[in-house]
Amino acid sequence: MLLTPLAAMLALGLLGVAQSPTITTWITGAGAKPALAVIDFRGAGSQPYMNTFNATLFGDLNGSNIFDMRPKGMYPLGNPQRPEDLRPSDNNQGFALADWAGAPVSASHLVFGYTAAQNGVLVLSGWVYDTRQENVQSAQLMAQRYVGSLDEAGAIKVAHEFANDIITKFGGGGSLLGSRIYYVSGARVGDNTEIWSMSWDGTDQKQMTRLRSLTLQPAISPDGERLAFTTYAQGRPRIMMISPETGRNVPFLNQDASMNATPSWTPDSSRIFYSSTAANGLSQIYSAGKDGRGFTRVSHREAIEVEPKANPKNPDVLLFVAGPGGQQIYQMNAQGANVQRVTNGEGEASNPAWHPDGQHFAFSWTRGYAKGDFNIFVADISNPMDFVQLTHSEGRNENPSWAPDGRHLVFASNRSGRSQIYTMLADGSQVKQLTTQGVNRSPIWGTK
Repeated sequence: MLLTPLAAMLALGLLGVAQSPTITTWITGAGAKPALAVIDFRGAGSQPYMNTFNATLFGDLNGSNIFDMRPKGMYPLGNPQRPEDLRPSDNNQGFALADWAGAPVSASHLVFGYTAAQNGVLVLSGWVYDTRQENVQSAQLMAQRYVGSLDEAGAIKVAHEFANDIITKFGGGGSLLGSRIYYVSGARVGDNTEIWSMSWDGTDQKQMTRLRSLTLQPAISPDGERLAFTTYAQGRPRIMMISPETGRNVPFLNQDASMNATPSWTPDSSRIFYSSTAANGLSQIYSAGKDGRGFTRVSHREAIEVEPKANPKNPDVLLFVAGPGGQQIYQMNAQGANVQRVTNGEGEASNPAWHPDGQHFAFSWTRGYAKGDFNIFVADISNPMDFVQLTHSEGRNENPSWAPDGRHLVFASNRSGRSQIYTMLADGSQVKQLTTQGVNRSPIWGTK
């Protein structure tokens, strides 16, 4: 039986099955990755911050999942700090590119540089060289300078910026740098909840709302200008919007209904889709302008329907969660036609989240409500039963949302005892816990 509208907003799922080679290839990537050797940088007047810098730089590059990071235990004893240190040959001392290209390092590219304290700021000079080139001058791929404060925060900042430019140089797609995660947080289970945000790495956590009510389901517009969410601050569930920059309310017209909830945005940030009971008491899918005006009913079915998500490449294609029977993920066009069930009808499925490519999506799935654990899956929309299970036997995992780079996911999990926010690579590896205090759920990743 389909859950109540509020439960449907929060319910998630699981199913463990064999992985398809097709989706697995997409998840893990095809072909050889650039083999990256990243030396430990040294600093002049900035050495106290270099352990943090080196860990951040290596961690960002490793976490991108586009490089074969060569183990530092295989590196030569000598490490260049600047291009002037490179030599045509030096008998495997570490100052020739061939020392890094050959065994045991076997790196295709070398990342090196140094930092220095200059006029009270930290300056990073960084280079990337192709070790396979015989001519040192033609081997240079990148030469960049960055400036940060002369402290640990500044060291982290310039490391993030350098790593971001390296990832972009190697065709890594979108960047995590500058992106933020919005999520729901409360002190304890059953308490009022508010919307919070944090940087992509879990730092700079900020409270966004102070409504002293049950506040749910944040949805950041793709342009970063509006943060929509569901709140019970006025008694019945209503959609509210604020400016992420100022925290001030942004006008939004709620149509007359017992529930308006689960907002999401079109790719151009001009309209929203949401669920409402305005028509017949059953939650149906509606669309409206970003101010709530011009609302139009999209779906016309005798079933509870929530969580509409527009395809980022084709806003005429929607995924949503509905019945009849146990909740499943469905697809339809933006006019409510061509309704098709996407998941196979087993258990309960919810929380669809489009990948930036518009071809794949993440979701949550279970063999039956409150039976067993909840896990996150990724599937191909052209063949939804071609999927990969990303979480396994670690409590309740829900609300996946893609990072702008298309290689990471953020999600909520109670694997530590209480629901907290985690990130992972799209193959389920490199899981990192971002929050530790209170109860946190329903994350959504925004570009800023």
